[in-house]
Amino acid sequence: MTRTIHITENPVKLTGFNAILKPSKFGYTLRAVVGEEIIDALDAERTDCLDWCISKLKCKPNRATCKPEPWEEVYPGKFVVKFSWKEDNKPPIVDCEGTLITDENLPVYEGSEVKIGFTQKPYLLRDGTTYGTSLKLSGVQIVKVQEGASLGGDLDESGVASLFGKTEGFKDGDIDTTEAAGTPASVEATDF
Repeated sequence: MTRTIHITENPVKLTGFNAILKPSKFGYTLRAVVGEEIIDALDAERTDCLDWCISKLKCKPNRATCKPEPWEEVYPGKFVVKFSWKEDNKPPIVDCEGTLITDENLPVYEGSEVKIGFTQKPYLLRDGTTYGTSLKLSGVQIVKVQEGASLGGDLDESGVASLFGKTEGFKDGDIDTTEAAGTPASVEATDF
């Protein structure tokens, strides 16, 4: 089964809590709102992924448990896709010119705009009866940083840069983060 890298051709907005450049106590996370065209492609691909899972089950399919899709409709035609990863699987994150972003204090919060590339992967849990699909982030391109907002791979740096190409928008070094070092505690305190 070949994996297709799904790319958001236009920037998408981050939503909810995101920990993209620096992990939270729960690790790295990214949540973005995508359109129906991405979900239609994922739905079609999910059928093949689930067929693969069913062929590997240790029981009859009617006794197995299929987990729901790894996306959620938030309003008509708009869906939230969620990603999480650990340090050893961190996808490359680049600016609009394809330069790797290394400043973990960059304020990439809800409302920031990014392009994402990701794959859908089938899984079968060790019990041999629970299966589904998950989304794996391949790379992120930061297009617009939403400063002071309320409340986050398969490719290397050059792969992500070629995946997205150059876009007008945010460039690494545009924002001075020396005074914003650390987590945005003041932002969190005002939101809750």
